Amino acid sequence: MLQSARGGVPSSRVTPGILGLAAIRAAPQLLGWVLCRRLPEGVVKLKIVETEAYHQDDPASHSFRGQTARTAPMFRVGGHLYVYFTYGRHYALNIVTGPAGRGEAVLLRAAEPLESIEIMQQNRKLTDVKKLAAGPGRLAQAIGINDTTLTGKLLDLLSIYLEPPKKSVRSNEIIVSPRIGITKAAHQPWRFYLKDNPFVSKL
Repeated sequence: MLQSARGGVPSSRVTPGILGLAAIRAAPQLLGWVLCRRLPEGVVKLKIVETEAYHQDDPASHSFRGQTARTAPMFRVGGHLYVYFTYGRHYALNIVTGPAGRGEAVLLRAAEPLESIEIMQQNRKLTDVKKLAAGPGRLAQAIGINDTTLTGKLLDLLSIYLEPPKKSVRSNEIIVSPRIGITKAAHQPWRFYLKDNPFVSKL
């Protein structure tokens, strides 16, 4: 359920209740949710089809060594954003989960473009819809993330926010696998994606 201001008027900041869960529980539940980004050109919308969970007891997580200036957003209450630059090439978007002080986040690995696709194509300088957001770097670029300005910000209807799925995702539609693109704790089954979805990132 989305949080609302008093009197039933929606707040500009909305946080799905599942973001209060541990990352390992929240990551599969975010599949099917719609990621929205309000840009000057319009609002882009994508269905989340692939996620990975990270937490402070996980050697592959940025929060594993404790809170630093860079990782401080991961230790905030669920609903904050954590954006980082990786491999000297691209940015990645994570949504913080769990209670404050826990150091957990869900990496958004891939998404299926739904609305304002032409804006995403312009951002990516690419027309192939299946490749627009198939991977964390591609996803971030598709929605106009080209720096870490948003890291530490809350989900916000005026910026980045989530909309619930029109159709709930069933458990038998979710594939669980080891995470990819990492070397530490790579065997952990904390990657989740929608079965047979063509917009999932490739191994």
